[in-house]
Amino acid sequence: MHFLALLLVLCFRNIFRNRLRSFLTALGIIIGVGSVITMVAIGTGAQREIEERITAMGTNLIQIMPRRMLFRPGQGNTTFSRPNRLTQEDAQKLKAEASYIKAFSAVTQRTFTVSGLRGSWSVTVMGVEPDYLTIRNWNLLEGICFDTADLTARNRVAVLGLTTATNLFAGAQEALGERIRIGSNHFTVIGVLEKKGVAGSGNDQDDVILAPLDTVLTRLSNTRNISLITMQVARKEYMDAAQKEADLILRELHHLSERDNGDFEIINQAEIIDMASETSRSLTTLLAAIAGVSLVVGGIGIMNIMLVSVTERTREIGIRMAVGARKGDILVQFLLESIVLSLLGGLVGIGLGLLVSRILNALQVPTGINPLVVMAAALVAALEGVAFGYYPARKAARLYPIEALRYE
Repeated sequence: MHFLALLLVLCFRNIFRNRLRSFLTALGIIIGVGSVITMVAIGTGAQREIEERITAMGTNLIQIMPRRMLFRPGQGNTTFSRPNRLTQEDAQKLKAEASYIKAFSAVTQRTFTVSGLRGSWSVTVMGVEPDYLTIRNWNLLEGICFDTADLTARNRVAVLGLTTATNLFAGAQEALGERIRIGSNHFTVIGVLEKKGVAGSGNDQDDVILAPLDTVLTRLSNTRNISLITMQVARKEYMDAAQKEADLILRELHHLSERDNGDFEIINQAEIIDMASETSRSLTTLLAAIAGVSLVVGGIGIMNIMLVSVTERTREIGIRMAVGARKGDILVQFLLESIVLSLLGGLVGIGLGLLVSRILNALQVPTGINPLVVMAAALVAALEGVAFGYYPARKAARLYPIEALRYE
């Protein structure tokens, strides 16, 4: 133990004797470790941000949309477009027969010119069912939402997004109870939604009007076709079963066999999250690998400087051997110097990575520090000291004492 302590003292003395050279030697490790931690933190933050944005749309969702482009085998394997075939009948059958759903809403949407006290605006009007707010995790800021009775009676009531309420009436409280005109129909504002923010696509989710589905279909769109069916599954583990069940119900209704191309498309939110996360993880791994190249460069720098150090200290090595130092002692001494130098660079690099991550967070760039990555970075730095310091240490240990003493 005393011998190891003595070696550590000699090690730090030699490192701090040439502070600038030691710092420049460790700089590659510092940059490499800092870059890896920063890149992984950015990737982790991006992955978390993607998952949160998808989850903000609602949890355990299955969405069904009409498939506009269909594949026709033979005759050049062409594709062709077909009109929307998703109707209220599809929605009603799914709602009646699907066994895994917790909340359900058919959706139709179209852009209309909407007039209020402050003028006219182009707004997306969505016809939905009362469960839609539950599905989308959307809360009311003011007022109430329409219910099943409003849906059945086709009442002309509306719930405004916060941006729409501000544009048409200067605020949520000012909009409540007022009337708006959508096309040639007047609607009474009964509620205003809480702020949802900008979606990942850049669209303002608060620039919207929600109205009873039947009212929009009959009074505004004059159609039975719907744009989307969205279902919230009771539990995450039922997602695949619910998707297969919905596919079977719609195929039966549309008279399609299992071999036929469906005229609808089912999107599983869990699959979207997994796909987005996998893409983000792959990108993070690629960025970390690119940043890791500087670790190799840093290791080569350590080997180079240690070789120079062996050459410069040849006479010192000869003296140590002459007074009784064994080859193993010389090997451990130089290997320990390489490990300490690399480990110090790794610790500084970790600090640099954490600092850069905090700065990025302050600049609204999401990051996420993974403790396992930090520990792995420190371990890799130490292993690099062993890997790239062994050859110079071995060279020092193989010097002949007489030749080392004669070295000038």
